[in-house]
Amino acid sequence: MSDVRLASPQGKWILLTTVLGSSMAMVDSTVVNVALPRIGRDLDADLAALQWTVNAYMLTLAGLILLGGSLGDRYGRRKIFVLGVVWFAAASLLCGLAPNVGVLVAARALQGIGGALLTPGSLALIQASFHPDDRAKAVGLWSGFGGIGAAVGPFLGGWLVDGPGWRWVFLINVPMALICAPIAVRHVPESADGRKHGRFDVLGAALGAVALALVTYALIEAGDGSLVVVVLTAVAGVAAGVAFVYVEKRSPDPMMPPDIFGSRQFTAVNLVTLCVYAAFGGFFFLTALQLQVVAGYSALQAGTALLPTTVLMLLFSARSGELAQRIGPRIPLTVGPLLCAAAMLMMLRVGQDTSYLADVVPALLVMGTGMVTLVAPLTATVLASVDTARAGLASGINNAAARAAGLIAIAALPLLAGMGPEAYRSAPAFDHAFDRAMLWCAGVLVVGSVLAFATVRRPAPDCRRPECLTHGWVTAPPLEPRVGKGPLD
Repeated sequence: MSDVRLASPQGKWILLTTVLGSSMAMVDSTVVNVALPRIGRDLDADLAALQWTVNAYMLTLAGLILLGGSLGDRYGRRKIFVLGVVWFAAASLLCGLAPNVGVLVAARALQGIGGALLTPGSLALIQASFHPDDRAKAVGLWSGFGGIGAAVGPFLGGWLVDGPGWRWVFLINVPMALICAPIAVRHVPESADGRKHGRFDVLGAALGAVALALVTYALIEAGDGSLVVVVLTAVAGVAAGVAFVYVEKRSPDPMMPPDIFGSRQFTAVNLVTLCVYAAFGGFFFLTALQLQVVAGYSALQAGTALLPTTVLMLLFSARSGELAQRIGPRIPLTVGPLLCAAAMLMMLRVGQDTSYLADVVPALLVMGTGMVTLVAPLTATVLASVDTARAGLASGINNAAARAAGLIAIAALPLLAGMGPEAYRSAPAFDHAFDRAMLWCAGVLVVGSVLAFATVRRPAPDCRRPECLTHGWVTAPPLEPRVGKGPLD
């Protein structure tokens, strides 16, 4: 444990490198959606390939993010963070040079591995490096700068796609890594958990990732693939999921200890998370396409159009978290999804002759208001549902659940909405399917609202208050600090 002060030169370097590292993964996840139509045209890719361009990254990230945090705890947080930065940059270079969509998808999966190494490490370095009196402020600055990056990301991505080309959406990570890694090596102190560790739950991590991969493949291929292959893959995915649960119950050091779900509130809030982030994942994936394919926006216009949600999150989520602490989480977690569902229905007005001010902005403002209402209370309630010593584990599980929900939604929504392989090449066909998809998203959000109303209660008065109250990352909750015993310790 170090006692670096935030105002010191070293403290500023630590904050800079953690912001740069986390921004690489976060900005990349926000800008790729904007680039999808251009990627599809340049690489002659169908809709399934575009789904995999997004999902390959989310798959490895969701499956390995808990393992990445534990690697840092055992072998050194700075070491694993730098490894993640370098890995992410190398995979980004491969994405930018990809000659075909197959190479691009494989490189995106490699990117997700790098993201799983660096994402938990960025916040863990702040927690381990700064003096306790400065730690909360450092976390707030880290989260705030992350929010600014989230706001800039779609705009930057659109500018790159319309300017030098979509490949620079990935290549821009290389110079960022060349700045970030040397600063980390020179200025960030190494830290690790000195306690005795058990074995890594590699089998559990592998089974979880395989289950997600097989189910995702079955959903994506169901629209146009062989029925026999789809059924066999789906059955294998379910079997891998069952095996994952069995291994976690039997393992002495499980990645996801089943007993943590003994808290009814923790289980309930994670079910709400699955509903909410499934809708969010589908919404941002399809809306970026809708604005370009149907409304005729350029990539820059589409990226800029989505800014209202992120700006609202950045400006007001901290106040929402404070309000939820006063009135309890039940009302925010009930009202927030309903506001987002209303925004999904308002998106039905967005079509070929849409007006940005009259049609798009109102829907995004309602969407942003709903997200502000629910995201900070959701994370805080997850942490308040378990013992303080398991706060890091609880946050990691909730983060993985959010990413997995988005992954499954992006795979399933085109199938449920009847989007064919070439749907994004036809404005009328995509517009019709987009409307059906928004109805599905709205329905899932209503289910999440009902679940919250029926199951969420006010946490105990002595519940732990999270240090990270500013949420600027739209598509996934931020990781909270790992406290005490972690998932693989």
